[in-house]
Amino acid sequence: MNTATSTFLDLLAVAFVFLLLALPSLVGHARDLRIDRQLRDAERADAGRAGTPEGIPAHPKDGYGRAA
Repeated sequence: MNTATSTFLDLLAVAFVFLLLALPSLVGHARDLRIDRQLRDAERADAGRAGTPEGIPAHPKDGYGRAA
């Protein structure tokens, strides 16, 4: 085997080991991003139903205080 082929196979082996070690981390990161997106969508849906992000009616006359 010549040096160029040997070097290429060594590089390929290192890349394979790196990918093997990094794959669980990358899968976990993708899963975290998916969960973050789902939580953000759920918060937006709740805020849209309640009027504000805190869940408090946007105007006092809408849910508490004196009756109009």
